[in-house]
Amino acid sequence: QMLAKLIQHASPLTQPGSARHILVVLPGVGNSPGESPGFEYTGRQALADLLARRKMTWREMDETPLSATIERGALCAWVIVDPAQPPFEQQTRLRKAVRLLLEEKPAEIHLAVYGDGRETRDVAEWAIYVALVNGAELPSRKTGGKSESGKPLARIVLHGCRNADGFAAAYARAEGNLLTRSLTMLPPNELTPAIYRAKIRELAGREGWKCREFDVKALRKMGAGAFVAVAQGSDPEDAAIVHVKRRAARSAKTAKTIKTAKNVALVGKGICFDTGGHNLKPPKYMHGMHEDMNGSAVALGILLAATRLDLPVDIDCWLAIAQNHISPRAYKQNDVITALQGTTIEIIHTDAEGRMVLADTLTLASRKKPDLMIDFATLTGTMHTALGCRYSGIFANREELLEKAGSAGKSSGERIWPFPMDADYDEELESRIADIKQCSLEGDADHILAARFLGRFAGDGPWIHMDLSASSCKGGLGAVGSEVTGFGVGWGLAMLENLE
Repeated sequence: QMLAKLIQHASPLTQPGSARHILVVLPGVGNSPGESPGFEYTGRQALADLLARRKMTWREMDETPLSATIERGALCAWVIVDPAQPPFEQQTRLRKAVRLLLEEKPAEIHLAVYGDGRETRDVAEWAIYVALVNGAELPSRKTGGKSESGKPLARIVLHGCRNADGFAAAYARAEGNLLTRSLTMLPPNELTPAIYRAKIRELAGREGWKCREFDVKALRKMGAGAFVAVAQGSDPEDAAIVHVKRRAARSAKTAKTIKTAKNVALVGKGICFDTGGHNLKPPKYMHGMHEDMNGSAVALGILLAATRLDLPVDIDCWLAIAQNHISPRAYKQNDVITALQGTTIEIIHTDAEGRMVLADTLTLASRKKPDLMIDFATLTGTMHTALGCRYSGIFANREELLEKAGSAGKSSGERIWPFPMDADYDEELESRIADIKQCSLEGDADHILAARFLGRFAGDGPWIHMDLSASSCKGGLGAVGSEVTGFGVGWGLAMLENLE
């Protein structure tokens, strides 16, 4: 994705000049008596007039961004952002304010951020990130200039503060998020497993990553029966487990750091379309199932962002890319499948295919003994029932990982909630004819049962499972205004940046 170019001006913006679209970010009112700040800022009088006309107080504007036309015909939006607020709240306010400007599809936005110190730079970074992720062009097949995204934002002019690295973190995170959303939004005829694999090869070549593909023939020979069971229902058999490897730069300057670099495995569910198989989904629930590859796109988005920031982390990305189709060769209820690490699995429901493809993919990833393994998947409807679309759920096999994951959720503005995965849940997965059932037909606590199932294949090392209930949220979520949110990229990047 082409991101808008950032130009930084240290001087505050007090008059619009040649600017036509201006976002004014004002510091939080805190415990003040609810009056406008005592300094000059762009459109101060226009905002005062607007508040008077609407019979609003300054404090009432605290959660409602406003916009109006000011001198020289410029459109100005004002938003109050308190740096003490959680990042999610800051991002949400900024997104609502930026939307007031982006509705006119401008080529350029001026950001005027007021305040002092490091906190102001943090707010400016969120403002830049919000403008980038909402101002970029997303996949659309509308013709005749009717695309909702319109022309992408080309330039951001920042007034009031500077950052020595040019706000690299905002750009890296935005690029990762946009990669995730762009892949997820592609229609299924434009992202079959074969096409997806080709895109990954192209991306790997461009970024200097190593890429290896285990196709169905190879996986069948290896004994990866869980993955093959799902893949065999498609014609052609174009599924594969794709391994993308990125190693931190080895240079004299960074050699000392690299010697102690952590190795992280990112595992992603990449079901390009999910019919449900023989347990066919009804139309209401099959619609949108081209987004069932979102977990793999999240893993790629994190990998790209980490590469952009040159994080001293070795990353192995394992992507389970397939489709779940109905056909004479498709797997079916009561089949017994042997997974790559030897576990026999009784098939209970063919629409529980995600945990099948992830089982063998986790096994491959765990054999490399990573310091941390994280898998991402749009896995269960019960997680969406539990949390809705505003949080994603996580599981971990170490208590301290839950704490770190929670901290990453708070700092990134991508909120997560931990769930239990105690051993007694395994009673629901006991099979009379195999080592384990794939799931339970009752469907109770299926998100927990899925995590317990995956834990069988994750090995003994530190492991986190994220069930992406927030991958899609009508009206947007946090910083992102589109229904497809790219949730997980910011959280994952925060996890990598704080590895110990």
